[in-house]
Amino acid sequence: QVQLVESGGGLVQAGGSLRLSCAASGLTFNNYVMAWFRQAPGKEREFVAAISLRSGSRYNTDSVKGRFTISRDNAKNTVNLQMNSLNPEDTAVYYCAAKLYTGVISSTQYAYWGQGTQVTVSS
Repeated sequence: QVQLVESGGGLVQAGGSLRLSCAASGLTFNNYVMAWFRQAPGKEREFVAAISLRSGSRYNTDSVKGRFTISRDNAKNTVNLQMNSLNPEDTAVYYCAAKLYTGVISSTQYAYWGQGTQVTVSS
């Protein structure tokens, strides 16, 4: 049974930083593209970033480029999201997701999802 468990969310002031982590189990982690999504109140879920099997490729949505960095540790089966220069528009529930690598890193067709962690940025 695949499990993805996020942690690290919380309340932070605008301009601050947070580091989210996602611990994966029940899958061969090295074979999966990992990603972060977010969903703000009243909005659809939005892709944030994805990372390839051995961190060779990263893919971010434009709104977080230069501020958010995705990384992974294949030895620990974890994927992280370092978020800097946070602003109130980043307030959302952040979800970790995984999909089997088929040659393409993208923002769609993720098979497994975590329960989410709340990030709130105050102005």
